[in-house]
Amino acid sequence: MLTLSDVQTARERISQYVRRTPLVRARPLKERLFATEHLSLKAELLQVTGSFKARGAVNKLLSLDPEAMDRGIITASGGNHGLAVAYAGWIAGKPATVYLPESAPQAKADKLRHWGAEVIFAGEVFNDAMAAALAHAEREQMAFIHPFADPLVMAGQGTIALEILEDEPEIDTVIVAIGGGGLISGICTAIKALKPSARIIGVEPEGAPTLKRSLEAGKVIELEKIETVAGTLAPGRSEQINFDIIRDSVEDVVLVSDNCMAEAARWLWFEMGLAAELSGAAAVAALLSGKITTSPDERVCAVICGAGMDWLAMQGRC
Repeated sequence: MLTLSDVQTARERISQYVRRTPLVRARPLKERLFATEHLSLKAELLQVTGSFKARGAVNKLLSLDPEAMDRGIITASGGNHGLAVAYAGWIAGKPATVYLPESAPQAKADKLRHWGAEVIFAGEVFNDAMAAALAHAEREQMAFIHPFADPLVMAGQGTIALEILEDEPEIDTVIVAIGGGGLISGICTAIKALKPSARIIGVEPEGAPTLKRSLEAGKVIELEKIETVAGTLAPGRSEQINFDIIRDSVEDVVLVSDNCMAEAARWLWFEMGLAAELSGAAAVAALLSGKITTSPDERVCAVICGAGMDWLAMQGRC
């Protein structure tokens, strides 16, 4: 099981390869559309490659035996994790292969190639790309870096929580977007160890309620279909290790629409000058839509987990 010590070790290991991102106070504001007077934004969209994923991928890479990387590293991704693995491969001077679903934006593929990765499209959704990547890894004996169900990856993501608590020790609530669950697993492990009274709330798209449905069923389930354009939040299935941590440590998982994420992304751009992709705006979308209730004096942190402008062509109404 993942521990606080794992997260602290990860921080020491990755410190020279990732950025310590700022905790930005959401004030002054023209439109404050939520109750709390104390909202902070953890700006992980300013991380290397544009998302928090670099933390986990680098921690995993630096934990591998050098011989395990001789044939290269490989993964499947909706885009952001692939970029992080490409970056990790660039650090190590090892070839990286990234499988993407055909629904992934071409801009993500172009950026992956810029980091030196080989890009292979496979299947319509993330689960198809994952199956193809795992088969490739086994066939070629390559080191596979899982996007969310690896303790070393989760520990790397959990280093975000250490920074949040250093900048805001009295935090009451942390809001985190959920795809497969690696980010929230790492964050809640560290937060609950250091400040047990803080509540952790997860956010998923209405069209990909992977963890919400799994928690309701009491077991890991796989969604029959995905109906969201926020591809980095749409794996279709989590894994047992993530499910167990989220079940035990996360107070609630709420759902937001794609349009509401687009509205939140517009709010972040207009009010804060932050160019967050749909998934990056999910935590703020939960506040703007009233899915999460806060009090005026509650100290809230929303993790802005990824950069992008995929909301520009959307209507954006909560």
